[in-house]
Amino acid sequence: MTEYGRGPGSEPWHPEDPLYGDGGWEGQQGHTGHQPAYGDRPQHQYPQQPQQEYADWSNGQPQQYGQQQYQQSYDQQQYAAQGQQYPHQDQQAYQEGGWDGTGSHAHVPYAADPGDPYGQQAAAYGAEQPDLYGTPDAYPPPEPPARRRAEPEPEAEQSRPDWDPGPDQGEHAFFAGGGADDEDDDEPETRGDRRGRGGKGSKGAKSKKSRNGCACLVVLLVFGGGLGGVTYFGYKFYQNRHSAAPDFAGDGTSQTVSIEVPKGARGVDIGRKLKEAGVVKSVDAFVSAFTTNDGDQIQAGAYILRKEMSAKSAVEMMLDPKSQANVMVPPGRRNIAVYKAIDTKLGLAAGTTRDVAEKNFKNLGLPDWANTDGDVKDPLEGFLYPGTYPAAKGMKPETVLKQMVARADEAYGKYDLETKAKALKLENPLQVITVASLVQAEGKTHDDFRKMAEVVYNRLKPTNTETNQLLQFDSTFNYLKNESNIHISESEINRNQDPYNTYTQKGLPPGPIGNPGAEALTAALTPTSDGWIYFVATDGENKTEFAKTYAEFERLKDKFNESAGN
Repeated sequence: MTEYGRGPGSEPWHPEDPLYGDGGWEGQQGHTGHQPAYGDRPQHQYPQQPQQEYADWSNGQPQQYGQQQYQQSYDQQQYAAQGQQYPHQDQQAYQEGGWDGTGSHAHVPYAADPGDPYGQQAAAYGAEQPDLYGTPDAYPPPEPPARRRAEPEPEAEQSRPDWDPGPDQGEHAFFAGGGADDEDDDEPETRGDRRGRGGKGSKGAKSKKSRNGCACLVVLLVFGGGLGGVTYFGYKFYQNRHSAAPDFAGDGTSQTVSIEVPKGARGVDIGRKLKEAGVVKSVDAFVSAFTTNDGDQIQAGAYILRKEMSAKSAVEMMLDPKSQANVMVPPGRRNIAVYKAIDTKLGLAAGTTRDVAEKNFKNLGLPDWANTDGDVKDPLEGFLYPGTYPAAKGMKPETVLKQMVARADEAYGKYDLETKAKALKLENPLQVITVASLVQAEGKTHDDFRKMAEVVYNRLKPTNTETNQLLQFDSTFNYLKNESNIHISESEINRNQDPYNTYTQKGLPPGPIGNPGAEALTAALTPTSDGWIYFVATDGENKTEFAKTYAEFERLKDKFNESAGN
């Protein structure tokens, strides 16, 4: 087979082929001779010469050259491209050639290959011949021996794709135009690439170089933008750390706004609210003033502040009780007093909040077990939990009441009031709150609360023969009269048959008589068990004494009358 693959069969080398005899570029001799074509087609042939023998230099015996090798080669050869096997030529024809030691050899005729550009000419090798490498489909001229390169393997060339893979086919877009490909782009495209695929055109080279340039530009923009971003944020960080935060000067303008501070709010939370309302210029300025001026003493509630105040002035004003727009509900405060306070804070007509409570109490968030008794005077009594609530002008009464009821529901929800009620032989959780309100109203100190709770439970017992299940509390009568009088005549008490009059009605009143605090509620759930059944305020409103028998009670009563000047 020839080096450049003229066909699958074997044939003599071209005498002008530099690889012929490995003689380089010099020493080849022209060959002449012509004989009729083989078969019906013209064919090269070599003139017959007397067969020469090569000497076997190893044993000194000459041997024939050409017969065995030529015959063996032609006996096994098939031209697969033509789909036929050429018949063997006469053995004598192949024996006519030989080696004469002069650099020439006998010419041997061979059949032309129709698919071989060399096989279609009738001239012998020594005659004038056309340019065998000038046709478009011809292979390139051979390289000199010193510049020859190994022919690439067919399998490797077939596995190499005939297209340029993109980024999604294993070639990263960033490196698509780099590397050795750029060097190949600079070389001129040769005609008839022996690798079986077209050379790279100028358009492909420009495209790759264009992508390479775009990639570099993108990288430059990304790194440039990142550097700019780092510089900007670094400057902002330095500015925030080492420069004063924006702030107003002075005590503000004459325009006022109300600010509500929720429970558990931090300095930054309050600062955001103040900035949104236009009170302070920046959150950072307020946080700085908050941390250096006892801002942690600011309580939850509503505050009346001026616009465009310095952060320090805002903190100082919020610490001043006069700026607070809140409603205070002390433990034991009755609802009627709370309604009046709300009307005052909101700038509403007297009775407005009470009217809202009576008409909309079902929409204010009461628990399911509230108001089970139809004789309850105020459904919200006992559910306006003690505490401080925002109440500034512009707010609605419903908003304030809902906050109070929600606080009560949260506080009562911490106890299993239904289970506690059964353990204390009460009918429902509402009666637990009622007992707590009585303890809050009658007790004076923490020690009094638990004793007072025991008095209530002992008087409610069916076995009570001392008072016959009558509580006989002045606080319940004062509640129905909306008074706070400790000097009540027996005739007045006995004439009143109101359900809240515990002098004439057995058992508990229909509902609470005030809003008990956590301490009174805890005492109602954990009463003493010492046997207390009587009590007397011997020192006005400051001291209460307890007794277990009626005789002890009489002595305490005499002591009270002496102190009162009766």
